[in-house]
Amino acid sequence: MTYLPNPKLTGSGIIACIPQTGRCPNNCPDCFFQSGRSYLEPLEKNLPNMPSIEDSYDRIVRVNDGNDSNVDRRLVMESVRGYSDVFYNTAIPKDLAGFGDPVVLTVNPGNMTDVRWHKVGIPENLMMVRVRTNTWNLNLVDEVVKYYTDNNISTILTFMAYEKRQPQMNDEDYIHRKRTMNEYFAISSSGWRRVMDRYQDNYLVYSCGREGEKGKSGCQYCGNCLREYYRTMERMRG
Repeated sequence: MTYLPNPKLTGSGIIACIPQTGRCPNNCPDCFFQSGRSYLEPLEKNLPNMPSIEDSYDRIVRVNDGNDSNVDRRLVMESVRGYSDVFYNTAIPKDLAGFGDPVVLTVNPGNMTDVRWHKVGIPENLMMVRVRTNTWNLNLVDEVVKYYTDNNISTILTFMAYEKRQPQMNDEDYIHRKRTMNEYFAISSSGWRRVMDRYQDNYLVYSCGREGEKGKSGCQYCGNCLREYYRTMERMRG
């Protein structure tokens, strides 16, 4: 099966893989992987999507840019055994320490996005947490930021983009624009700055890419995953 690279990761030093087949049972609304507009469509033809060992050399392998590393977990871990540097992505807060390698937790997946979040104990391999962020769930984001950064875990604000306009949106904060491949109602530059200014004094809070219509959402312009991967490996080294 021909490997299909994630276009968002171009030039970043990160390469993605999905060991599973089919759609993710988490079924999160507004998930790019589930939307029918993923770079891997049709999923039935293009999964699993695994780079060669040679293509992974001098790169970090991001496990599950779609689906979830805590789904068919044994299969996932067996499938990536040949890669030298990996980190796992999951939205299921189950035995994170058991991954052994660094793991990224999305704390408010799916229908939790605006109402509640996963508050977990801090295993040494917790690389960072992702909090799905919009302009109307900032009280929840405040809680996530306080808990995880107080525990020395970086919190990455992942700004939500929506295929359809949401009733909470205003024209100042959201515009219809292209992100990587597809067009969405996505955060504007001024809206992004306003949210990030809220956390400007917390050095453990970052944005997933420089968002907004004048920013760059590609991973090569970000570096969060590279920094936090090696920071976590140093912590695990003891």
